[in-house]
Amino acid sequence: MKAISGTNLEQAKSHNRRVVIEAVRTNGPLSRAALSRLTALSTQTVSNIVEELERSELLKAEAPKKAARGQPITPYSINPDGAYSIGLELERDRAVGVLTDLSGRVRARIDKPVDRPTPTEAMPILGGIADELQRNFRFDRARLLGVGIAMPGRYAAEGVTSLSPVTLPGWQGFPVAPELARLVGVPVLVENDATSAAIGERLHGVARGLSSFVYLFLGGGIGAGMFLDGHLYKGSRNNAGEIGHMIVVPDGLACVCGKRGCLDRYVSLGAAYEYLDIGDPRQHDPETLAALIVQGDSRIDAWAEAAAKPMRQTIDVLELAFDPQTIVLGGSMPPSLLQRLARQLDPLHTPVNPGEERNLPRIMIGATGRDTALLGAAALPIFSETNPQFDVLQKPLG
Repeated sequence: MKAISGTNLEQAKSHNRRVVIEAVRTNGPLSRAALSRLTALSTQTVSNIVEELERSELLKAEAPKKAARGQPITPYSINPDGAYSIGLELERDRAVGVLTDLSGRVRARIDKPVDRPTPTEAMPILGGIADELQRNFRFDRARLLGVGIAMPGRYAAEGVTSLSPVTLPGWQGFPVAPELARLVGVPVLVENDATSAAIGERLHGVARGLSSFVYLFLGGGIGAGMFLDGHLYKGSRNNAGEIGHMIVVPDGLACVCGKRGCLDRYVSLGAAYEYLDIGDPRQHDPETLAALIVQGDSRIDAWAEAAAKPMRQTIDVLELAFDPQTIVLGGSMPPSLLQRLARQLDPLHTPVNPGEERNLPRIMIGATGRDTALLGAAALPIFSETNPQFDVLQKPLG
């Protein structure tokens, strides 16, 4: 079982509530006694929190189970219908929305084609998708936690675009979160696609329950989402994870950022299109590559072999710098191509502690495919409401 420590400080009630939800979400149904042991919270504190969460229908009691001694025990599990969230994703050619429950299960989905929309064009489309999702699935609207949206680019804490994505020009300085919240009437959280995907994998994917991992989002470019010691790490200016512009080939291919030899130029979808000489990458869907794999095109393996060297270097740097439990590969790159690339990575560079026994492989493939960022966007409101926030413990007494 995965353990996470709480605190009995009165002012940390919100933190403790999140710790209990996280313990149940990570480990599955747990009794009050098991929750007390896992969270280091007193039995009375756990009982109070469980009763509150059961009243609010975030947790539900399962059928009592016989104990070795004494009275039967009652396990508590996440109630899928206890809360809902909407996830939106905007790419150059599509706007997609999903409605998910507290367990992460998709209850409704809408896809709409777009063509590199400006903010003025995109906002009504995204607002309309959110509204249509709520109409298509009947649920208690009071249980809608909010809307999360994933987009390429960089975003400040207030949901304002700090660096416009290359594939969606014209978004620089646009207040994505405030404008969308005005349209949908509920709180809106915005993150870049890599961070959204990392959150989605931690809540519902292969990184579930892990405290330290790096998620590499391979799409039109490459970004990283990082969890370190249970914290989502975003850096002092929300720019952590911009590894696509790490130089892996000195004096190599020119990059749009002004440098030469960036990782993006060798491993991204755009790099694959260029290597395969199949035209303007902006005119191709990732499924173009998937089709070439099905056809047995030998150039795919040649590209994966060429991309493996800079990827090994990147993984070596990430492992040495952050010591993660594992590195997860995912994003909008077709799963079949990700798997080809992952196979080419073997053998990785020797780790700093080669003799240490590992419980996880050094490289894992994400669970959710092309929808990773979309499902991560839907997870943003849930993550905001249920993930333990350790910074509350640093607040002064009073």
